[in-house]
Amino acid sequence: MFTLRFFAVFLLISLVPIAGKSSIVPCGGTFDEFIETVKQEALDRGTSQETIDGFLASVEHDPDVIRRDRSQGIFKKSFIEFSKLVMTNHRIVKGSEFEEKHGAILDAVKERYGVPRGVLLSFLALETDYGVVQGDHNTLNSIATLSHDCRRPELFQPHLFAALELYKLDNFDPVNTVGAWAGEIGMIQMLPEDILKYGIDADGDGKVNLKESVADALMTAGNVLNVTGWRPNQPWLVEVIVPEQLNWQLAQPTHFQSLDEWKEMGIVPRDGVWPDLTYEAALLLPHGRLGPAFFAFPNYSVYLEWNKSFVYSTTSAFFATLLSGNPIYLDGTPPPPLLDEDVIRLQTILANRGHDVGKVDGIVGARTRAAVRQEQLNFGLPADAWPTKELLELLEKS
Repeated sequence: MFTLRFFAVFLLISLVPIAGKSSIVPCGGTFDEFIETVKQEALDRGTSQETIDGFLASVEHDPDVIRRDRSQGIFKKSFIEFSKLVMTNHRIVKGSEFEEKHGAILDAVKERYGVPRGVLLSFLALETDYGVVQGDHNTLNSIATLSHDCRRPELFQPHLFAALELYKLDNFDPVNTVGAWAGEIGMIQMLPEDILKYGIDADGDGKVNLKESVADALMTAGNVLNVTGWRPNQPWLVEVIVPEQLNWQLAQPTHFQSLDEWKEMGIVPRDGVWPDLTYEAALLLPHGRLGPAFFAFPNYSVYLEWNKSFVYSTTSAFFATLLSGNPIYLDGTPPPPLLDEDVIRLQTILANRGHDVGKVDGIVGARTRAAVRQEQLNFGLPADAWPTKELLELLEKS
C-alpha cells in the first residue's frame, strides 16, 4: 500500500506479540481440524451453531498469505530509499484533490480529536492511496490462515473471533469482505478487533464501513490516534539542521529533552521557526549525523504505536509535513547504506561480540543500531548509530 503490497508487509512489524501470551486455540494440524476447534471455541463463548456455520461456511486456507508473510525484503530499505519510493508526486497531487473534496470531514476530525489534515492524508496515502488500493484478499481466509499458522497465532486469532463478532453485528461479510493479505480492512487498513474497539459510524448509517465511507474511515483514524495519545495543536516532526560537532549519543528516538536544551547545542529548525521552547523533542538521524535530521515530538510516538517500523513511521510522519506544505527534506551527504550481505556480516560480528541484534536477517533494526552505536564508541567514532563500511572493516580487523 504504497501501494498496498508494501504496507501489508510493514504493518506486520506493528503486530508485536505480548510476551507469554498464548493463542486462543491450538495452531497447526490440518486446516479443517483447526476450523473445527475454532467452531467449538465459538460455541463455548455463547455463539449459536447456526451463526458459526454461516460465518465459516466459505473459509479456505490461502497459501499466498503464508508466502507473503514470509517475504520481508521491504524491511531492508533505508529511510531515504523508502521515503523517496512512496512520497510520489502522484500522491501529493491526489492528496490535494482528496483534501479539497473531503475538507469538511477532515475539519470535523481535527475539531474532535485535534489531528491535522496532513496527518490523516499521510495515513490514507501510504496505506491505500486514499482508498483506491485496499487489497483483494478474502479477509476471513487471510485471518484464518494466519491464525492456523504457528508463527504468530496469538496475534491473529483474536481478530478471527472479532470478525465473528462483526458478522453477528451484520458488519462483516465472510464471502465478499476483501483487504490486505494480512487481514486489514478498508481505507485505513484496520484489523477486526481494532474495528470493534475503535470504529466510528460517522455518517450515521448504522454501520462502521471503513471500505466505502470516507467519513467513517477518517473519524475512526482520528479516534485511534486520539486513543494512542495524540496531543492536539502540537507538532510531530520538524526538520532541523545539526552542527558538525554534537554528542551524537543523544540522538535517539527515546531520548527527549527540551527544545531550549537542543537550541543551546546549536541545532536549529530548517525553516528558522521554533515551536514552543518548553516542548520536549528527540533528535532523529535516520542516516546518521550527515543525513536528514528531525526533531521528533511526543506525537511522533503515536506513529510508532501505529506501526513499529522506524523507517515507515518516520516516512509517514514526514509525508504528513510534506502534505501540509513543507518542502522535501535535505538528503545531506550520508555514507551509503550497507548492502544486504554486508548488514548480515555486520550483524553476525556484532552477535559474536555479545550484542543482542535479534535475528541475523539483514535488517537494520533498533537492536542493530544500538549495537552499532556502542561499537562506534569503542572505536572512537561519532556514535550516530548509522552502520558504515568503515565500521564494518574495523570490526572485521579487530
